[in-house]
Amino acid sequence: MSPTYVEDLINDPTFDINEYYGYVYMTTNLENDRQYIGKKIFKNTNNKKLGKKELAALPTQRGRTPTKKKVITESNWKTYYGSADEVKEWVKHTPPEKLQRIVLHLCLSSKELTYYETKYLFEYDVLSDDKHWVNSSILGKFFPKDLATQI
Repeated sequence: MSPTYVEDLINDPTFDINEYYGYVYMTTNLENDRQYIGKKIFKNTNNKKLGKKELAALPTQRGRTPTKKKVITESNWKTYYGSADEVKEWVKHTPPEKLQRIVLHLCLSSKELTYYETKYLFEYDVLSDDKHWVNSSILGKFFPKDLATQI
């Protein structure tokens, strides 16, 4: 089975982001063969403050009047390569055809997304080879210094 690239999802007219919560991806810099594993959600949820007209239009109700509303927008998943500083530098200085984004897993929930990101980070043993992997920690709890040295 061939890998699924983020560009494949972008260009697939049948792909619907409403069916998934997010995806786990691997970004590879083809110039230096360094890789990064991360996760990205398809939609952002923000609380937006209600304006005067919106507050005035609210029906009278008992209790505290709401001052904010939830706004759901599509995230920047189509142009996102990763959150690590090194990956951000790649995006600025490396031609797009030299950066490859592979979708490792499409996920239905936040918990599933975190589970699969962690699973792939351990599976690929990203903490033991800092020459190949950009990832510097797993869940912000596991670091390369925490690994027992081999004798």
